[in-house]
Amino acid sequence: MRRSTSLGTGIGWRPEIADVVEGMPGIDWVEAVSENLCPGHLPDSLLRLRERGVTVVPHGVSLGLGGADRPDAGRLAALAERAEVLGSPLVTEHIAFVRAGGALTASPLMEAGHLLPVPRTRDALDVLCENVRVAQDALPVPLAVENIAALVSWPDEELTEGQFLYELADRTGVRLLIDVANLHTNHVNLGEDPARALGELPLEAIAYVHVAGGFERDGVWHDSHAHPVSRPVLDILTDLASRVAPPGVLLERDENFPEGDELHGEVEAIRVAVDKGRAARTAAGGLGTGPRVSRTPTAAGADDAVRQRLGLAQAALLSALVAGTPVPEGFDRVRLGVQARALAGKRADVVGKVAPELPVILGARYRPAFLAYAQGCPMTGGYRRDALDFVAHVLRADPGDSGDVDPGVRRELREWWLERSGPVPRSTRPGVRLARATRRVLLRH
Repeated sequence: MRRSTSLGTGIGWRPEIADVVEGMPGIDWVEAVSENLCPGHLPDSLLRLRERGVTVVPHGVSLGLGGADRPDAGRLAALAERAEVLGSPLVTEHIAFVRAGGALTASPLMEAGHLLPVPRTRDALDVLCENVRVAQDALPVPLAVENIAALVSWPDEELTEGQFLYELADRTGVRLLIDVANLHTNHVNLGEDPARALGELPLEAIAYVHVAGGFERDGVWHDSHAHPVSRPVLDILTDLASRVAPPGVLLERDENFPEGDELHGEVEAIRVAVDKGRAARTAAGGLGTGPRVSRTPTAAGADDAVRQRLGLAQAALLSALVAGTPVPEGFDRVRLGVQARALAGKRADVVGKVAPELPVILGARYRPAFLAYAQGCPMTGGYRRDALDFVAHVLRADPGDSGDVDPGVRRELREWWLERSGPVPRSTRPGVRLARATRRVLLRH
């Protein structure tokens, strides 16, 4: 396994804080969500950072490497293109599934709109390893995969998180993006020991480290990326840095952005935590405590029967979360309820950003109307498709059953939907608009 690229201290680049990131001292690199970038129209801020020599790493969120299907060639090509355009030394994705159903299970395809945990079983590991190898072969630079935060755990798991990550790296040679905030989340929510997970990791496989904030509510930790980094998360970072020198450490913040000075303070707190761990490692003689990957990556894959078993299990779980079907046996019903509400809330938030006109048109009615829609209408084609489906759902409802959505609002929604649902935008030429209006009147008679 080649040595990981030295990155230094970084921050997640987001359009809302682009100016702050550009002006922040001591930032060696940034990470940008791959799906939010258009290779031919990169944001000026990212281009300026690249010109200054700041490394940009594309971070994918939609591959679903832990899903039962093999990775989509189009999504892989898009990730590869972004890596090449940005001149990135590596790309990253998640150990998660994000969709289920489809041809493999002869059931409707459903999208989660979020990262969901993979069962730590031999079957799931076989599928994940083959999917990772497919991705590695399609990408022009090394791949690193990230451990995720979870609200629920799968029944009858066969491996700990550390063992699962170790075997994945051992069998594929893939690098690891270790999120210490996610280790803390799984400690609170699932009772997993972050120190044990770190002790089981192949330290030389670490590509870099994520740090993020969250909050606790009713005994459940929510990995929000919208709150300050907590002391327990920084302590886990120090523990990791006492075992190995991380090639890079990055602060993730996705919303509820603080002022620049506060954001810079969080980056500095991360540096202090790493320095504290480095001092402990030096005092101990500089030796790491994790196991080392020793085997040559293997090429064995998962057969179709294994993929189908995993696909059926993931479809049953996702259907319970987004379509209200019965909870699969062995899962915590209360926790699944928390996860289902979190997924619906995230859908409402993201659709509100993708289609900002909808919260304006509907006002205070937007969120309850969307959450009611989400209870029985799974996402099937991404957030833009979800926005169109939501509006179509509201328009199909009997006006008497649409709550307080008055006729004027319905007309605005209909115009919004017509403008965006066709292959090209509707013409604004007066003659075309008059012909459209005349056709609507004739069709009513």
